[in-house]
Amino acid sequence: MTSTVVPRRSAAPLYWLALGTFAIGTEGFMIAPLLPDLAGDLLVSVVQAGQLVTLFALTYALSSPILTALTGGFDRRKLLIGAMLAFGLANVVAWSAPSYWALMGARILLAISAGLYVPSANALATSLLEPERRGTALAIVTGGTSVAVALGVPLGAIIGDRFGWRLTFAGVGLLALVATAGLLTGLAQDVARGLPVASLRERIAVVRQPGVLTALSITLQWGTGAYAVYTYLALYLAAATGVTGASVSAVLFLWGISAAAGIFIGGTLTDRLGFRSVIMVSLGVLALAFMSLSVSAGLLSPSRALIPVVAAIIVWGLSAWSFFPAQQAQLISIAGMKLAPVVLSLNASFMFMGFSLGAVIGALTLAHGSPADLGWTGGLCVIAALLVMVGATRRARLPNAVLLPH
Repeated sequence: MTSTVVPRRSAAPLYWLALGTFAIGTEGFMIAPLLPDLAGDLLVSVVQAGQLVTLFALTYALSSPILTALTGGFDRRKLLIGAMLAFGLANVVAWSAPSYWALMGARILLAISAGLYVPSANALATSLLEPERRGTALAIVTGGTSVAVALGVPLGAIIGDRFGWRLTFAGVGLLALVATAGLLTGLAQDVARGLPVASLRERIAVVRQPGVLTALSITLQWGTGAYAVYTYLALYLAAATGVTGASVSAVLFLWGISAAAGIFIGGTLTDRLGFRSVIMVSLGVLALAFMSLSVSAGLLSPSRALIPVVAAIIVWGLSAWSFFPAQQAQLISIAGMKLAPVVLSLNASFMFMGFSLGAVIGALTLAHGSPADLGWTGGLCVIAALLVMVGATRRARLPNAVLLPH
């Protein structure tokens, strides 16, 4: 009697999916440091330019769960390729936009195509490898976003500072077209056969589960606080430290490396300590980091504020993104592994809704105060998230730890 050894499936297609999430992550995060130059070129205020962030995030948050459900009957391969192609073309539109409103329209198209691509890519990733390797598959695809935060964003800022903001959109558009070609050649025609997709009704039912909406509200407030500061970080750095131009890119590079490290650290500590401990410590440290930005700007001269501000930004990157895998673990523990793709998709929507709200609150802070006040605003939002988590922990009767797939 002979045993048949089943060959392991190739992970190569996952890297084309990851290139798509890298392009989307780079585009989504890179625009904030470009706002001052973009505003000057399009003859609008920086606050008005910030609404490009608001509308992108809001469109993504609202369209992604609805369109993902409505396109459940579509061929997943064709949908992924079509969404990435649309994303690439929308970047070309943004690159050539003659006015602020044309760029706004391009950002809406970018958000819709990104909101279709990311959930579909995550869902498809779970079917490309064996069941015991699903965690690895998801890690590769979502890793595209992590690399975008660590490298894509600061590189985009450097290119934008040296060659103009339009070239950053052209670069991301080229990346998206390369990803499209890779998906065309790297994904088998029947790759998504039998892949289930949750309906809009099933998604709503998940939200109604006890604890899910409370946990999602923590994501919302975390995202609000983060983007109240991040959207106008270039303005804050100029006012508090005198850092402008290419030096902003260097600061963003440190933030990005810290964020990528935070994701890894957060996942590891969640497995060892449980999600509750990691979430509460991460949110507490993040709130302190944000508020220290305002303290430094208010009490120190620009030359003396530089070191504490950069240190706070590094701590911000570590704590903000160590929260993220712990929050995913919390949501999975509440909804269960069967509904994990649905609840994580909703988490992304609430995150982008928070980004949108944060850009608005940051603009209001600038309208009624100064860039130095942004840290207070972000810190208060994160404290609100921490208080919700403390209250949920007191009521919870769930295990304190959940094993995340890696």
